[in-house]
Amino acid sequence: MGRSKLKTLKETTLNTFYEVCKIQGLIINQHYVVNNINGVIRFFNGSEVLMKDLFSYPSDPNFDELGSLEITGAFVDECNQISELAWSVVKSRIRYKLDEYKLIPKILGTCNPSKGWIYTNYYLPERNKTISKEKKFLQALVTDNPFVSRFYIDNLKALPKNLRDRLLLGKWEVSDVNDLCDYDNIVNLFTNSFVLGGEYYITADIARMGADKAVILLWSGLIIKEYYEFDKSKTTDIQNAITTLRMKYKIPLSRIIADEDGVGGGVVDSLRIKGFVNNSKALGNENYQNLKTQCYYKLAECINKAEIYIEAEISTEQRERIISELEQIKADNTDSSDSKLKIISKAQIKQNIGHSPDISDAIAMRMYFLINPYNGKYSIL
Repeated sequence: MGRSKLKTLKETTLNTFYEVCKIQGLIINQHYVVNNINGVIRFFNGSEVLMKDLFSYPSDPNFDELGSLEITGAFVDECNQISELAWSVVKSRIRYKLDEYKLIPKILGTCNPSKGWIYTNYYLPERNKTISKEKKFLQALVTDNPFVSRFYIDNLKALPKNLRDRLLLGKWEVSDVNDLCDYDNIVNLFTNSFVLGGEYYITADIARMGADKAVILLWSGLIIKEYYEFDKSKTTDIQNAITTLRMKYKIPLSRIIADEDGVGGGVVDSLRIKGFVNNSKALGNENYQNLKTQCYYKLAECINKAEIYIEAEISTEQRERIISELEQIKADNTDSSDSKLKIISKAQIKQNIGHSPDISDAIAMRMYFLINPYNGKYSIL
């Protein structure tokens, strides 16, 4: 029985567990005992429930602490608060006496509607009727609970609209207060066919040998005309792809940009194109934490004004991935009026949706040419 933080599990989920045991006639210290220090609930027949902290700690990013765990089943409360990796590791440990008792390994997760890997991996496939046979999504509203207090429901009705829609009505397509992009405007990216084309640009988010996805976008004005994605690639493959597009559409080097951090620096140096350094100073001394933040704020503005159109042929999976990544454009530390504008970190985004925001990074780089006063027309090499 797991949750993002063990302390919260003991203060909330465990109390509900006691209530369920009571309903079933199980008496503590008679039918089962609880060792809060070791986090173990032991029943009179020898069965055990292990309480686990599933937070992504920097000291154990791969959840090696769970490596030797052998369990027969798992339940994760508020599973939207843990990473997809934590979920996968727990699921991989369901192996104890399955064959002996002819059991099917199962993991159950519960949560309120939220944007993240649960939304992408369960809610959307169920809504689109594409969910795989080994998964199941069940929508349950607070009003489905026969034991819930009417005062609790009254309290939910009094919440602000966004929270009320999520917690009372069970709506998943709800914007968070820190969202910079409206959900409907993100979806409109695929139907904004009125957007006019213009000069050609190339933006690229570089990855090598499967660490993340490598993404190359061809732009006509603010229209994404072509989309290329590489799961595993050498930097030479990326260079060749960019060069092919550049020659085909006669794009000058000053209108091609790639992330210069990490392995991308080699591509930038080799092709002599513009390099995008995420943590570099914002252009024009504007009040942003860095260049990346500045570009994402500009991207959100363009999305909300319906100024971008994704015309490229993409799969349903890629479309949903783009939506989930762009939904993660969220302000951070908005309560600090005297600090620079920030967005949530890439590490937080990866935890929220289960993968790196490679596509949205490539889209955001296009904003450099809108913010830069030279707009890609001049280049010093």
